Amino acid sequence: MMTVNEVSKLAGVSIRTLQYYDKIGLLKPAEYTESGYRLYDDTAIERLQQILLFKELEFPLKDIKEIIMSPDFDKKKALEQQIELLTLKKEHLENLIKFARGINIKGENTMDFSAFDTKKIDEYTKKAKEQWGKSPEFKEFEEKSKDWNDEDKKGVYADFIKIFEDFGKIKDTDPSSKKAQGLVKELKGYISEHFYKCSDEVLLGLGKMYAGGGEFTDNINSYGGEGTADFVYQAIKNYCEK
Repeated sequence: MMTVNEVSKLAGVSIRTLQYYDKIGLLKPAEYTESGYRLYDDTAIERLQQILLFKELEFPLKDIKEIIMSPDFDKKKALEQQIELLTLKKEHLENLIKFARGINIKGENTMDFSAFDTKKIDEYTKKAKEQWGKSPEFKEFEEKSKDWNDEDKKGVYADFIKIFEDFGKIKDTDPSSKKAQGLVKELKGYISEHFYKCSDEVLLGLGKMYAGGGEFTDNINSYGGEGTADFVYQAIKNYCEK
């Protein structure tokens, strides 16, 4: 057994944080001494490791609790997913460092905010078709976009990106705020107008995809800053639960 002080030093987590985790039911000590001091066993330490890995991936504590408390929680599978997401995050950071060094060497700002060129759009379209090509939503998207030329595509996606940039400006605020919920409504309306009818169910599915790691998450975070994709998902989740 380890005391809360020992666990704090081992994991680099403050005692106050461990006390808070206990309070919200995220990480309960194995037992308490007669004096009320917390004691942690190997199982509790292992759970703390899982929590910290999810935190590194910027999962909200509420979501971490839901994940690890789920009866379907698979520790091995979760670790494999964490490794994959951390690897993607590492690659993303390496690309940012390389990009920043390039600016530093050239001595000027060469940042390109176009983000979606025609080739990128076509790649996304291909991926979407592979995932849900037989769905009514994709058929509607194909019908709406069949006459788009390259300039049309760039214009539609530029305005789409602008919404995520606006989300990024408020990503450190409450996702249930009036401003955040207004952006969710704007996003939903934009998707319905330019791509396909976006029901709350479809919107929630998109939110999960946005924050699920990989290329979608990286691109959204590149528009609004690190953490934007997860903020968008939290705002969408709040919108759909009302």
